[in-house]
Amino acid sequence: MTGQTGTGVPPSSGSLPTEELPPLRLGTRRSALAMAQSGMVAEAVAAATGRRVELVEITTYGDTSREALAQIGGTGVFVSALRDALLAGTIDLAVHSLKDLPTAAPEGLVLAAVPLREDPRDALVARDGLTLAELLEKGDPLHPARIGTGSPRRMAQLHAWASASGLAVETVAIRGNVDTRIGYVRSGELDGVILAAAGLNRLGRLAEATEVIDTDVMLPAPGQGALAIECSAANPELAAALAVLDDAPTRAAVTAERALLAALEAGCSAPVGALATTQADELALRAVVGTVDGATVVQMSTTGDDAPDELGRGLAARLLAAGAAGLMGERAK
Repeated sequence: MTGQTGTGVPPSSGSLPTEELPPLRLGTRRSALAMAQSGMVAEAVAAATGRRVELVEITTYGDTSREALAQIGGTGVFVSALRDALLAGTIDLAVHSLKDLPTAAPEGLVLAAVPLREDPRDALVARDGLTLAELLEKGDPLHPARIGTGSPRRMAQLHAWASASGLAVETVAIRGNVDTRIGYVRSGELDGVILAAAGLNRLGRLAEATEVIDTDVMLPAPGQGALAIECSAANPELAAALAVLDDAPTRAAVTAERALLAALEAGCSAPVGALATTQADELALRAVVGTVDGATVVQMSTTGDDAPDELGRGLAARLLAAGAAGLMGERAK
């Protein structure tokens, strides 16, 4: 989606006419999902700035490597190339899935906006239109349902839930785009796969999900369902223009979730789930840490009107005191 049309907002006094301004170059990964969500952001940026927006496709290491994310150091593998392009000035802004962003703030860049969050939950695409419970109930310890996911977080919670329900499940590590993953179910190789509901919805494919999984069963990754718009700190005018796309409740929620992740010193591929929601005037934060096999999990929650980052760090401290550090297979490098 190149050359997004601006909204015709008249230029301020003394500025160049909108049509004489060069287009803003928005960096994005090449995947269908990344292109879809970046296209949505491009339209919003064009409306906010009155300038055309061009998508610039950038290949990241995470796109080209076929290894499991935990093996290639999941943290940052989908964003480093985009950030390098921002710092080099070859693009003006970049769109990321917020859950892929390392928690450490990058020097020279600013998180200009976190737009309104999509549904943060995970979704199941299963054979025969089955729900998660129905799928597992049809299996047995010798022939359990085979569910694909590349996420240790999903594996940990799926195994823990199955065990607590007296059911058996086999998790299969997979990677690939949405078509590839759903293809494992269509071909009969797997009984189901778990994907982010937000990604399916942005692709117009949420109807293919047989169940959107309740957060009492599976907490999402910190930041899941949210997007991040980054630009150079050397361009404060652009940062200010992009700030109108920021959604304050979403930013507060993901700030709490990412503060917890940072305090746990866990990478984005660690078996850590977290979700913050606004309740009245308070923020409620739930989190889970577990072993990938689901044998041991620690789950806690908190509410308060503290600053979101303080709320996240406080809950992380409680999780660590309860032994969470020993459960995480992926620690920040």
